[in-house]
Amino acid sequence: MHSLITQEQVDTFQRDGVVLIKGLFKAHVDTIRAGIERNMNEPGPYAAENLKEGEGGRFFDDYCNWTRIPEFTQVINDSSAGEVAADLMKSKRVQVFHDHVLVKEPGTSKATPWHQDGPYYFVDGVQNVSFWSPMDPVKGASLRCVAGSHAWEKPVLPTRWLAETSFYPDEDKYIPVPDPDAEGMEIREWEMEPGDAVAFNYGTLHGARGNTTETRRRAFSLRLVGDDARYVERPGPTSPPFPGHNMKAGEVLREDWFPVIYQS
Repeated sequence: MHSLITQEQVDTFQRDGVVLIKGLFKAHVDTIRAGIERNMNEPGPYAAENLKEGEGGRFFDDYCNWTRIPEFTQVINDSSAGEVAADLMKSKRVQVFHDHVLVKEPGTSKATPWHQDGPYYFVDGVQNVSFWSPMDPVKGASLRCVAGSHAWEKPVLPTRWLAETSFYPDEDKYIPVPDPDAEGMEIREWEMEPGDAVAFNYGTLHGARGNTTETRRRAFSLRLVGDDARYVERPGPTSPPFPGHNMKAGEVLREDWFPVIYQS
């Protein structure tokens, strides 16, 4: 077991699909901040501005940039994320799936909609983890996760964030996006320092409040998969799309695109 986590945290992650890991990226905060700045100045092909006309502030996100942004490559290679992920997932090996940057500037009232990541992805399996780490102190703009939602019988219908339309055609296979606050669900939310990380399963329902503070909320997210991860066909385009991957259903994710960063 890595020194940053305990068996109790592993058990919590397995049961609830979410746990807080203090200081996971603490030694890499300056590096990640520099990478985010580079990412915002040199956005990739998937970069998005997630506000409608008339909404205040700025909500920027971009993903799949770690191979071209050296700061992100350094953090993936030098941090303890791979080993901690292996412990949480109970996996012998860990592959990179993708990185994700989400920045809410001060005065951005728009909330991140409730969603599960899994239905958007072309990967199947229960051994997976996302690390969401703020690069600024957060109190009211932190990530919010619904405990136990990774074990729901059906996944939540994926939707397009701006259009709020459904992502896939067969809605019977999904449940409508719930309102966890109105429905009294058990929501986990923490005050966090730069470099702390929320670890959550791809099936965990999550969202985030708007940033109505006077400070930025820069977040770096790293998505990893374990032993049971397999490529799966979805009924529509996936996000991220990874065009030209040439994988077939049931295959392990190709290691030249999704490298192994830890193996026990």
